[in-house]
Amino acid sequence: MAIIPDAPESVSPPGEYIDAGEAINHNQLSSLPHNAPDVTKGINYDRILKARTAEPQNWITYYGAYDGQRHSLLDQINTENVKKLKVAWIHQASSAGLIAATSTYAFEACPLVVDGVMFVTGWDGWLWALDATTGEQLWRYKHAVPFDITLCCANVNRGCAVANGKVYMVTQNAQLLCLDAKNGEKIWQKAIGDVRAGESASLAPLVIKDTLITGSAGGEYGVRGHIDCWDLETGDHKWRTYTVPKPGEPGSETWPEDGEAWARGGANHWVTGTYDPELNLYYAGTGNPAPDFDGEVREGDNLYTDSVVALDVDSGEIKWHYQFTPHDLWDYDSTMEMTLFERDGKKLLAHFDKNGYMFVLDRTNGELQHVTPFVDRIDWGVITRDGKVTPRKYPEKEGEPVHFFPGPAGAKEWTHAAYNPDHDLFYVPVADVGATATRRRREFKEGMPYWGAAVEVDIDNMAGSVSAFDSHGEEKWRYRMDMPMAASILSTAGNLVFAGKPTGEFMAFHAETGEKLWEFQCGSGHHSSPMTYTVDGKQYIAVPVGWGGWLEGIIPGMSAQGHGASLIAFELSD
Repeated sequence: MAIIPDAPESVSPPGEYIDAGEAINHNQLSSLPHNAPDVTKGINYDRILKARTAEPQNWITYYGAYDGQRHSLLDQINTENVKKLKVAWIHQASSAGLIAATSTYAFEACPLVVDGVMFVTGWDGWLWALDATTGEQLWRYKHAVPFDITLCCANVNRGCAVANGKVYMVTQNAQLLCLDAKNGEKIWQKAIGDVRAGESASLAPLVIKDTLITGSAGGEYGVRGHIDCWDLETGDHKWRTYTVPKPGEPGSETWPEDGEAWARGGANHWVTGTYDPELNLYYAGTGNPAPDFDGEVREGDNLYTDSVVALDVDSGEIKWHYQFTPHDLWDYDSTMEMTLFERDGKKLLAHFDKNGYMFVLDRTNGELQHVTPFVDRIDWGVITRDGKVTPRKYPEKEGEPVHFFPGPAGAKEWTHAAYNPDHDLFYVPVADVGATATRRRREFKEGMPYWGAAVEVDIDNMAGSVSAFDSHGEEKWRYRMDMPMAASILSTAGNLVFAGKPTGEFMAFHAETGEKLWEFQCGSGHHSSPMTYTVDGKQYIAVPVGWGGWLEGIIPGMSAQGHGASLIAFELSD
């Protein structure tokens, strides 16, 4: 099934809108140097295509490579010497900002490194360029974000993109920015969506060919999700594909015929997708339908919510889709990474969904290969190995509480798994916690939360793990914890797996056995994506540390945990 997107249309909000104006130029606030080496000038599509193998010393795109595997070929740090890791440097970002607060902001980014220069985004419209060997700030940019913007689930940003001497990022008020990578000066700015309707943005843009792919956030406000493509140089809008079909389009039969449920249907793409250059397909995960939990106002399967959609990069046409949770009544977004891998000569895609199941699809056509549960407690429903979904527990009646596993944060939140192709193992941050939802009917009002239930996530009776699964879904090892995991995993050719806990410990595991080999207390919980790089022959491991965000939905019992704001880099001691 395919959707030809509407002709490109204006994405700027109609009518008069008063933005926050210009932020203070931070280059004028100190006597520090305000420039960086021109390392990104040569970054282009060809280099990103070969990122993992041709220049493993760098991390030049969000997942490290287009396939989303989060696996590095660096092996200087390995199972034999990982115990010698020490702190190389710390960048203190601080939580200053108009809309930052300990209850809302989190450091969720994945840094990029190009030839010794690190680029990392933060909350409140921050972007820093750092010396990757010392942590010294080379320049910083602060976007003026309006104080009164509507944010569903925290004041966060997950990363940036680099190419052709420029850095690209999105902002909380749904803007796409292009900055000069040498000094942080803004080159152009484009509107992704209508902030007044509740749209925002938090994902790392993805450079593909001479374009940039972005997605929108804000499904909890009843907006209609979309994916956009932009010209790298000019910012001209190339195409937009909506992730909820309008009446008459394929998939519209999965929404009520009367009314406008489709126009406020959600399905936002708020986590960066993956890309297969041979198929020219961008694999985008989509979020929950709106309203959450209350399915009576949106009868049907509600395509393309909780799905992966495979888009032709040149046109935006949806070539195929697969829906993981039809007619979602549990807030089970499917925005998490779509990891691309090969097995027995087949091009495959693996996805660990909030609903507790691991899916493996043929990425050429979306055909299901198999489904396997990856968390111990699942009682919301059952999905058979051939993909048949049978709901069992959901908030069906007004005012009647229903408890189910996993809770709305899912058996795996947005944070990413990693895949080591040498071992055929996926390393997964698992959350095993339930929740009680009580349906509360809410009428739609633009710009107001469109939330269909009152939800309480369990404070106790929770667990988590770093778990290793092969591509057939068989669990090979598990490192157990007494709380859910809420941070991404990193895999390296040093036969190591790195992961951070909500309580602050950053850990290294043996990739084949799960034995914990090293640990460092970072002083704040982990809710980001670690990465690795090499400069002048020395390997570093870097991790942003700043606990926060949508804690009431993830681990409400840890809302008082220290809210740090640091980026820590580790190196081997002499």
